[in-house]
Amino acid sequence: MNFEAPFASTQEARIRYLDADFQIVRPGEFVRCAVTGRAIRLEDLRYWSVERQEPYASAEIGMQRHLEMSDARG
Repeated sequence: MNFEAPFASTQEARIRYLDADFQIVRPGEFVRCAVTGRAIRLEDLRYWSVERQEPYASAEIGMQRHLEMSDARG
């Protein structure tokens, strides 16, 4: 089963992530999760890091990334 098929002919958006919102820099239909690479439709985008400027497919993935980055800093 190919989950990427709905995005095959659409363009990936470029986003600037803000505290409670995001700004579309380049129009598109989706962004990719910074951890999993999974496509996230813009209307489904709920989780991101302002500090790292990266989106996440779920809250759990975002928290996992936060903990990994915190551990890496020491």
